Amino acid sequence: MRKAVISITKLFIFAAMPTMNWEELLFYFLVAVTVIQLFYYSFFFARVSFFRPRVKTQSQQHPVSVIICARDEDENIARNLPGVLVQKYSSSYEVVVVNDNSVDDSKYILQELKKTFKSLKIIELTQEAKLITGKKFPLSMGIKEAKYEVMLLTDADCVPVSENWIEKMQNGYTQNIEIVLGYGGYHKTKGLLNKLIRFETFHTALQYLSYALAGTPYMGVGRNLSYKKGVFLRNKGFSSINHIPGGDDDLFINKVATSSNTAVVIDKEAITRSVPKTKWKNWLRQKARHYTTAKYYKPKHKFLLGLYFISQFIYYPTVVVSFVFYDWKYVLPVFGIRFLWQGIVLYKSMKKLDESDLWPWYLFLDMWMFFYYIIFAPTLWKKAKKSWS
Repeated sequence: MRKAVISITKLFIFAAMPTMNWEELLFYFLVAVTVIQLFYYSFFFARVSFFRPRVKTQSQQHPVSVIICARDEDENIARNLPGVLVQKYSSSYEVVVVNDNSVDDSKYILQELKKTFKSLKIIELTQEAKLITGKKFPLSMGIKEAKYEVMLLTDADCVPVSENWIEKMQNGYTQNIEIVLGYGGYHKTKGLLNKLIRFETFHTALQYLSYALAGTPYMGVGRNLSYKKGVFLRNKGFSSINHIPGGDDDLFINKVATSSNTAVVIDKEAITRSVPKTKWKNWLRQKARHYTTAKYYKPKHKFLLGLYFISQFIYYPTVVVSFVFYDWKYVLPVFGIRFLWQGIVLYKSMKKLDESDLWPWYLFLDMWMFFYYIIFAPTLWKKAKKSWS
């Protein structure tokens, strides 16, 4: 795949170089960048757009342990945990909440919920794990105490959109499947920042879900992620990434996921949502922290993600310069082909992930990603700061 993309790029740029002036070179460079973009939208992203779950010949409901780690999340626990506890699931399930050294009222709210919901299991941690950063230690404790083999992870600030979340997510397990990736989105509110946050989240999900469907899984998000206890224990948990702040979801999946053990669930009833940031500085800080783990991905994933990032970053500047310095009658069809195919793929994908209201804005939001990359690209080389979340 890597060689094919490079070959296509070379074909358009170098084949006619001896006979072309710089304006023609610019145009063919635009064609090459467009071809790369079309490759990603066709080979990867369209898999989400036209996704159809496989029809199962046999249906099985596995007992499930839902695991949630929380630190000073009393408001989120009170608001969101009942949505997990009232799930409609005919098989056995438990909800394991790891209360990690909270100093707010989390303990008392959990105790009150326990009186009503017998499926709730509370683990109180009162000591810090000094040599293990982030929430890897509380999550490891929750996994250790989990009763069932199938584990479903989410965060305290997330709530399932339906009472069928557990059923839909566990339905992704078939023979040999050990990891199931789901979509964790954000609540819809008014304002430009909300659209930017939700589009970036959708855009990230479009990548990791489509890569998994193409047999190249590279990450998952802890807001909606399931894997079996066996795969965690067999790989010695987070031992290989304990020294890295963060990464309890994406880096762990990057290490253990394969083309044969990973499945995705794309279903509107299997989505979780959380409250997005309302201030730019808070969102920028959150995203900068998340991107510090990308440099630890496997080389093939860094190549594929990097090539897409570069082609998307230079696409619109190249279009504008080509319109100015080259014949617009040739530039417009090149732009139009990507524009139309991108619109179809994004429309269908947004519809499947219940983000359809973003589609009328997709050209603006796609152009915004140029500035998004400028803001966040430096974080890929920065040293990650220690943080619980």
